[in-house]
Amino acid sequence: MDLLLPLNLPPYPFKISDHNGQLSLFDIIRKRNIIITPEEWVRQHFVQYLINQKKYPKTLIKLEGGHRLHGMAKRTDIIVYNSLGEKILLIECKAPSVTIDQKTFDQVARYNMVHKVKLLAVTNGLQHYYCNIDFEKSQYRFIEDLPGYATI
Repeated sequence: MDLLLPLNLPPYPFKISDHNGQLSLFDIIRKRNIIITPEEWVRQHFVQYLINQKKYPKTLIKLEGGHRLHGMAKRTDIIVYNSLGEKILLIECKAPSVTIDQKTFDQVARYNMVHKVKLLAVTNGLQHYYCNIDFEKSQYRFIEDLPGYATI
């Protein structure tokens, strides 16, 4: 398993360390070294994409936030807030080997029952899907690209 596969996201100069054959990188959000798994590789690239390409402030990004759904503990990959502290973007990251399908969307939709965020993203690093949620009409609409922070 090649952990450092190229993704369909811009490359970033991560600080990668090797500790007895286990690769880790410095996570600028959590401010510590994180072991690189395929999903973490995607998450870290997507965080950099949010910050560098879409201009989301890193201080408004939270990684692996915990929540409860039907009494069970769950973790959300990435949540982005606005300057008022409101959740504006929920992102589910998968390993590149994971196909994004209805099951993946169902997972992020279940998580969003707790968060009630109007903008969702699902990525495996190779494919990225974005949709707007209209809670009043109980509908969602896929959109072509992720809006930049300034336009949300």
